[in-house]
Amino acid sequence: MNIVVCIKQVPDSADVRINPETGTLIREGVPSIVNPYDMHAVEAGLWIREKAAKEFAETAKVIALTMGPPQAEAALREVISMGVDEAVLLSDKAFAGSDTWATSYALSRAIRKLQADIIICGKQAIDGDTAQVGPEVAELLNIPHVAYVKKIDDIGSNSIRVERLMEDGYDIVESSLPVLLTVVRELNEPRLPSLKGKMAAKKAVIKKWGHVDIAADEHKLGLKGSPTQVKKIFAPEAKKDRTMLSGSAEAQVDALIVELRRLKCL
Repeated sequence: MNIVVCIKQVPDSADVRINPETGTLIREGVPSIVNPYDMHAVEAGLWIREKAAKEFAETAKVIALTMGPPQAEAALREVISMGVDEAVLLSDKAFAGSDTWATSYALSRAIRKLQADIIICGKQAIDGDTAQVGPEVAELLNIPHVAYVKKIDDIGSNSIRVERLMEDGYDIVESSLPVLLTVVRELNEPRLPSLKGKMAAKKAVIKKWGHVDIAADEHKLGLKGSPTQVKKIFAPEAKKDRTMLSGSAEAQVDALIVELRRLKCL
């Protein structure tokens, strides 16, 4: 059983800065981390590997996959230190500027090559917050997917049963394999790297694939293969006009209602 976990290296959200002239993120000198949701995906992959070996004596392998510049290799080594077996870095100038669709296309081509039985992604990345890549990969692979997985109830050699988080509770969903899951924080608590894992991460050989290695159509990658493009991003302007309310709670509520009516919010 091959379990592929898709991860992404993202800027540390506490240190994100925006260039006021270009409207783009300033990445130079900004520390990067593994997308937090993806850490829960890694833990899920490791848990499935352990359960498969224990309950139906099947050898499972966890493979981390990411697309990014050469420095994204650091993110792969971090998850190897947690227990991931292998790692693949998709890095190629042809991938530069890819939107979610072009990114999903590249990932799907790599996943086909890896012959994955289960693909696990975090529900979204904290830099883009689109939550599109996971479902798009599943559609491109023409396999079922379950989003917002909060619990894995059971895993067999040919099927999986999970609980999907909903606004008013949860659904119990059973799917055949192969399947793609996107997971939420409630699923688990990611394990800490072990000393043995850290040593293995330093020595690990990271596979590096370009668009030729995954037999991808170059016209479907990068900016030219992206149907959407971000023209500008900006931080909201801080407004200086503000009104301070004082007095008892009742007096503040009355004053707030008056102010909201003045602003035509009520």
